[in-house]
Amino acid sequence: MDAYVHLVPWIVLIPLAGFLFNGLLGLASGAFREQKNLIGGVATLAVFIPFLLALWLFFMMSGDSEAVTVSLFTWIEAGDFTTDIGYRLDQLSLLMTLVVTGVGALIHLYAIGYMSGDEGFWKFFAFMNLFIFAMLNLVLADNMLLLFLGWEGVGLCSYLLIGFWYSDMAKSDAAKKAFLYNRVGDFAFLIAMFLIFQTVGSLRFEDILAGTALFTTDQVFLIGALILIGATGKSAQIPLFVWLPDAMAGPTPVSALIHAATMVTSGIYVISRLSPFFMQSPELMLLVAVIGAFTAIIAATIALTKYDIKAVLAYSTVSQLGFMFLALGSGAYVAAMFHVVTHAFFKACLFLGSGSVIHAMHHVEHKLHDEGKHVHFDPQDMRNMGGLRKYLPDTYKTFLIATIAIAGIPPLAGFFSKDEILVMTFNAGMGTYGAVYIGLWAIALITAFMTAFYMFRLTLGTFHGEFRLPQKVAEAKGAEKHLHESPFTMTSVLWVLAGLSIVGGFIGIPNFVVATFTGTADVNLLSNWLDKTTMDAELTLSKLVEWFLLFGSVLVAAFGIIFAYRLYEGDQLEASDARISERLGALYQVWTEKYRIDEIYEGGIVRPTVRFSDRILSVFDMKGIDGFVNLVAAIVRFAGGVARYFQTGLIQSYAYGIVLGVILVIFMLLFR
Repeated sequence: MDAYVHLVPWIVLIPLAGFLFNGLLGLASGAFREQKNLIGGVATLAVFIPFLLALWLFFMMSGDSEAVTVSLFTWIEAGDFTTDIGYRLDQLSLLMTLVVTGVGALIHLYAIGYMSGDEGFWKFFAFMNLFIFAMLNLVLADNMLLLFLGWEGVGLCSYLLIGFWYSDMAKSDAAKKAFLYNRVGDFAFLIAMFLIFQTVGSLRFEDILAGTALFTTDQVFLIGALILIGATGKSAQIPLFVWLPDAMAGPTPVSALIHAATMVTSGIYVISRLSPFFMQSPELMLLVAVIGAFTAIIAATIALTKYDIKAVLAYSTVSQLGFMFLALGSGAYVAAMFHVVTHAFFKACLFLGSGSVIHAMHHVEHKLHDEGKHVHFDPQDMRNMGGLRKYLPDTYKTFLIATIAIAGIPPLAGFFSKDEILVMTFNAGMGTYGAVYIGLWAIALITAFMTAFYMFRLTLGTFHGEFRLPQKVAEAKGAEKHLHESPFTMTSVLWVLAGLSIVGGFIGIPNFVVATFTGTADVNLLSNWLDKTTMDAELTLSKLVEWFLLFGSVLVAAFGIIFAYRLYEGDQLEASDARISERLGALYQVWTEKYRIDEIYEGGIVRPTVRFSDRILSVFDMKGIDGFVNLVAAIVRFAGGVARYFQTGLIQSYAYGIVLGVILVIFMLLFR
């Protein structure tokens, strides 16, 4: 393995080279900006080549391989503190690298077709490559400081990409919101790094994990809670999750990149990397699990009420991230990483599928304008869609496959990872704080039902029934003739991701399933792969209980799908929602208003801060700081005004001054 470790820096540096190539040439040459095939091809290769290198390293490594590090140079040296630009290759970092570069390359390929008409094509791909560069620094770093560089880098790139169409104020505001909410979490993460260094004297993961015994119980809880706050920002958990749904303002490939495979998984990765540290505090683990469970169900209830196709998927992402945090808090680090992998497949497929739908709806709008019909409608609103399976067959089939996967129906990928989370949460109910964990398992089961329900509501409302736009807008009659499937560069990616959504779950087949029939109890490939890099809680459940939980999760998902079909098959979207709203009353209204969390933050934090700034800080700035500066300037001006009376330019005046000075000196010498 050591013979190939020199490939690791190239995995990180090639995306940086792609960013510099497209960014610098795009700035320097207007003619280069028109070479869209070259720009898109270079950007995609800048991610695909690192994927191939990572794949080669994967075949060279086994689950028993020791971690290897490669240091490029000393980055910071101050007194006793030294840190390198160094990368750590082990089973966990390689798994994340494969997901980031593999799914990232597919998203880049898709974006070539999706962004082909955009004037900022070159800039978009430069930012995308920079995003991948930052994410690879995050997952491959061998120390927390370099990880933090990547952590901040993906935050910056998300700001640039979410607000890519910055001339639209709503999109610009969404980018600023994402940036600010992440800064809250990042500040806590930074404090955690200081406290770790204070105790261990190093920020290298190897030293931190070797020195876990140096931390007291209170230190573990405090530092872990601070890291958790940082993770709630990046991975969109309560109370900092509200930025992620607004991030849908960016282009759809950005949504897929942020939501599926990269930035939002950062928090899960960091906690998994530090799993031996977190396992020392049952209270800290419980806190992680509670945050995950409540995030999952809150986001799921909001998703039930949304009509924007990307908003439903955004809240779905928040909910699935909640499942991952529930797994982390239950000691199921392998299950959490398993769901990271499978979620990358089906959620990328869903987001890119929604992009294909939006692309078709935009085309309809443009064609209607060409016909002289100045029709304006929201191309992301499901109420303007319906019946699209007849016009977008590839998009529909791949979207349906990914929907079945996220719903948790066997043997698709989401079933295996979600079932493992539910099993391990129930298993945690057999230990400390058992009653609480059983309650969290019940919440997760309800959320699984909601997931199947709202995802099939989305699929049925978008692709089944009749095309509703002509019914909504009289001038849009005949608009369906303009609907067409997306280009091959987009649909081919959808099919690859749909295929991975089908087979991706087999890397984590539960041991008890095979052991029941063959007696072999060590078939979970992912668990064997991550055995040396994570510290999972011991599974104590019997096979019978595990089978019961497995069938229970399948039945819950099936009921959610059946319920959705009964309500939404045909053109029943708004009518069925109205019936649900009538049944649930005020509760449904709370969900529709997103629990008014944004309004609470606005009223409780934003407005008081603005008022304090206007009434106190601005006055202090103008009267205090500006006043002091102005006072200094006035004193200097006064002194200059006095001094100019002595600077007459007349020789006689200077001679008088010299004589007076000599007389004064003689007087001082004579009369001390």
